[in-house]
Amino acid sequence: MKKKWWHDKVAYQIYPKSFLDSNGDGIGDLRGIISKLDYLKDLGIGILWISPVYVSPCADQGYDIADYYGIDPKFGTMEDMDRLLAEAKKRDIAVLMDLVVNHCSDEHEWFQKALKDPEGEYGQYFYFAKKKDGKLPCNWRSYFGGSVWENVEGTDWYYLHMFHKKQPDLNWENPKLREEIYKMMNWWLDKGIAGFRVDAIMNIKKPLPFQDYPADREDGLCNVGGILGSQEGLRDFLNEMHEKTTKPHHAFSVGEVFGLDDSDISRFIGDDAYFTSIFDFRQNVAGQTMLGWYDWKAPTPDEYKECCFTSQKVSEGVGFFSNIIENHDEPRGVSHYLPEYAQNEKGKKLLGMMYFMLKGLPFIYQGQELGMENCAFPSIEAIDDVSSRDEYQRCLKVGLNEEEALKVVSHYSRDNVRTPFQWNDEKNGGFTTGTPWLMVNPQYKEINAASQIGREGSIYEFYKSMTTYHDSSVWQDVYRHKADVGMLYIKLTVIDDVLVVSFKEL
Repeated sequence: MKKKWWHDKVAYQIYPKSFLDSNGDGIGDLRGIISKLDYLKDLGIGILWISPVYVSPCADQGYDIADYYGIDPKFGTMEDMDRLLAEAKKRDIAVLMDLVVNHCSDEHEWFQKALKDPEGEYGQYFYFAKKKDGKLPCNWRSYFGGSVWENVEGTDWYYLHMFHKKQPDLNWENPKLREEIYKMMNWWLDKGIAGFRVDAIMNIKKPLPFQDYPADREDGLCNVGGILGSQEGLRDFLNEMHEKTTKPHHAFSVGEVFGLDDSDISRFIGDDAYFTSIFDFRQNVAGQTMLGWYDWKAPTPDEYKECCFTSQKVSEGVGFFSNIIENHDEPRGVSHYLPEYAQNEKGKKLLGMMYFMLKGLPFIYQGQELGMENCAFPSIEAIDDVSSRDEYQRCLKVGLNEEEALKVVSHYSRDNVRTPFQWNDEKNGGFTTGTPWLMVNPQYKEINAASQIGREGSIYEFYKSMTTYHDSSVWQDVYRHKADVGMLYIKLTVIDDVLVVSFKEL
């Protein structure tokens, strides 16, 4: 691989709504992020991925975008965004925006125009259809439950949504729609962002014409995630997007890619591939089935290790994966991957060490560097996440009682990672002076940044040491597999409860 500016970086994901509230309205915002850039710099962060802050009704927490060119007032203003970019640049931190272009919000101007004339110009930006012989075009199940087809009230038209019904899918078959997307991407790149994290990109190409697939549940529907391998032409879209946006800007892009055949990886990562990198989800999806969360099993330590090793072999000589323990869609990794007896500071460091030692680009999710854990939600009413509420009903339908259903959902809920960041042991964990939009994890008294920064042996200081090793010249030579670097002996030693990592070239 050719050496690129991002090879020696450590990335960090911020979920803005839950990071830091600067004005006391209970919602995190851009000014809150700006105030903590020095915290991120001290941690060793070089790339910052910010989850959506665009104008949105938040049916799916900002991943339903109503205006790609506007900042939602709850997060601040475009002036705040400009200041964030400028202040991050001063600290040598590159900023990535979340690119959500498989779908938009039903409140977007395009969709509002499409509703007025489903067969008109803007109707072609989406997928509209009518029943034929009383039957919908296909039996796909939305990621959030129920049919992917939603009726347009007062008409016989239906529109396609692979996610929430307020997230109509964009029709990438339409070249006018694609050009609108590329124009928007270039607008943000010209503004000064370093690139994009690309959301749900494997969904942009639908298997056409629409058809039924074998049902996998008693509702007669099939999981839409199971048909991703059926599309033809996806690569043409991805290549076009790369050629018209990220390539001429020399921008960084990391794709949320599921269902990729290992033999096809060289098209997705590496020099002049569709993306700079893609996330490695092999361990995240281990133990999952199409039946629902009640049937899922967390991977054992050996299974987790095997997933990591397999990914390392697959990417060898091709490019870099972006490695994660958790993100905004996953439970807290220390609660999911570690056996109960190992869910302590030593176990959390061990998980972090294995992750940092993998070849690839480490992405830290906010709070991971503190060892934040899953939240003990008292009831389903305390959970906001739309997918969690659907899975709770699924658990009840298959015979679990309310207590059992809540236990399942509490483990896998996306709200586990969306609870407010735990800055200190003061009210609301220092996140807000108001009422937080989502409950604060009761553990904030014991697990918080203030108690760990500067404390020898803390998880935060361990992560800080790992980002330092990641940035070391010797480590980077091995990381890139340069021809002039021989075999390396890596020794891990625990001295007075502190992990010491030493390198020696053989």
